[in-house]
Amino acid sequence: MAQDPRHAGPTPPQPEQQQEPPGYTAEMTPKPDHGEESYKGCGKLEGRAAIITGGDSGIGRAVAIAFAREGADVLISYLPEEEDDARETARWVEQAGRRVVLVPGDIADQQHCKSIVERGVSEFGKLDILVNNAAFQRTYERIEDITAEEWDRTFRVNVHAMFYLSQAAVPHMRPGAAIVNTTSIQSKDPSPQLVAYAATKGAISNFTAALAQMLADRGIRVNAVAPGPIWTPLIPSTMPAEKAASFGQQTPLSRAGQPKELAPAFVLLASDDGSYISGAVVPVTGGQAML
Repeated sequence: MAQDPRHAGPTPPQPEQQQEPPGYTAEMTPKPDHGEESYKGCGKLEGRAAIITGGDSGIGRAVAIAFAREGADVLISYLPEEEDDARETARWVEQAGRRVVLVPGDIADQQHCKSIVERGVSEFGKLDILVNNAAFQRTYERIEDITAEEWDRTFRVNVHAMFYLSQAAVPHMRPGAAIVNTTSIQSKDPSPQLVAYAATKGAISNFTAALAQMLADRGIRVNAVAPGPIWTPLIPSTMPAEKAASFGQQTPLSRAGQPKELAPAFVLLASDDGSYISGAVVPVTGGQAML
């Protein structure tokens, strides 16, 4: 029987909670669902090699689990302080019978981005999929409170790193390879408290569209997934406790999405099922319109 999407995950209010950035899965209530017990693969990515930034938790973990169960080996990039979450993701990838490589570091640094790609190619002998998923976000009520350093870091992590990684990855990619970027509903429906983050997500959508055209003659597809409100460690670590408690309530489905609900979109765009999809932004927003 089909599942009612309004009840496919926990509904607000969540318990009030707040963490220090970058946030940790184990401290969240309720725990996010990454598809650990539900995602079933059918070989759509058999034998492929993928890099996933921000693969330690949240959407990145769900994508790593799905890719592994579809037959891909996975390199996970993450911040050093997220080591525990990264090792938990690695455990699920290995349980699926696939290889996993863990690479801690800060993707705001161009040289580190290059080293991620070099490590992936060295370990797997190839690179078929790049998932640019990691992101930096903070909330502010007044523009005066956003420092120049924080504005710069938001763009370095969310936009510059995407360019650095793509630039390093493309020379190693063959026809049939895919780049999948994580943008956001914020690219079309920005929240004032997320002005820096929303600006980067608009840039990512345009970067995706332009790069897709640039790489079409090489047979490399480039697409993006646009999440709406998704229950990940980013939420309790970057929002006031009362906002985290009501997170997702504003959507037509009246709840936040779970990370596992994003994974099929990434699989589609990374696999041959998406062979005629390039330059697209796929919304996974709980019914919120992206106009």
